[in-house]
Amino acid sequence: MVEVLKIDYWNSLTKARSWLFVPGHRPDRFMKAKTSGADYVVLDLEDSVGPDRKSLARENIDRWLAADGTGVVRINGTGSPWHNDDLAMINGRCPVMLPKAERAENVAGVVDGLGSDPRVLVILETALGIFNAREVCAVSGVIRAVFGNADLSTELGVDLGNHAALAHARSQVVLASAAAGVVPPIDGATAGLTDEEATSIDSSHALALGFTGKSCLHPRQVPVVNAAFSLSEDEIEWAKRIVAAAGDGSIGAMNSKIVGKPIFDRARRLLARAGLGEQSQLG
Repeated sequence: MVEVLKIDYWNSLTKARSWLFVPGHRPDRFMKAKTSGADYVVLDLEDSVGPDRKSLARENIDRWLAADGTGVVRINGTGSPWHNDDLAMINGRCPVMLPKAERAENVAGVVDGLGSDPRVLVILETALGIFNAREVCAVSGVIRAVFGNADLSTELGVDLGNHAALAHARSQVVLASAAAGVVPPIDGATAGLTDEEATSIDSSHALALGFTGKSCLHPRQVPVVNAAFSLSEDEIEWAKRIVAAAGDGSIGAMNSKIVGKPIFDRARRLLARAGLGEQSQLG
């Protein structure tokens, strides 16, 4: 039998590997970010913008969107004094990234404020958000989760670059995304802005846990992240061979290894991520 693939890898938001953040009060950087090679630019109204520059940043992003500029906007969180003005400015024109997503009801309120085509990426960056991750990710309109290593590490009192300290939380975000039926999540950023080796190591760690993208804070991180989260030719060829051998879906063997439905499904998902194979079906 054929079942519907719930994850839509053909939407650019769900396939994007690199997410380059740019402060909203620096419009001179918007076009540079757009041409950086990043899969998505995140126009930031939150942490990178001081309280006195929030209005200016909002005006800059408003002009950018009005001139057919593209990107995702990280708005200020629910309960902040700038949240409602951020939503009103966006008015459904672009996807939003919601920081400190902790409760399903608050996320649903943001979705309701985005009009008829809500597209929300939730940032899970607090202990409560990690514990409620499955419910948050399951809110209709949420398309992907983002792991916020900086804020969470501060709350927990651990080093944000310590893989062991945050491995459980990262895995919780991956599991919650899968349980809620949304695509694999986006990892947090590497603090070393121009440390390409650290970015590569962090990307490999996140990939091994099940992430398929990563936040970037500097253009030099973008090509490293894109390379890390792109499928290799060997992976694609393996997936093609598995799909070709699937037949009626019955269990079998290839190169002395067991091959059954879970392996067939994984191969199809890999091809879907690469833009190959059928877009809406799993065998």
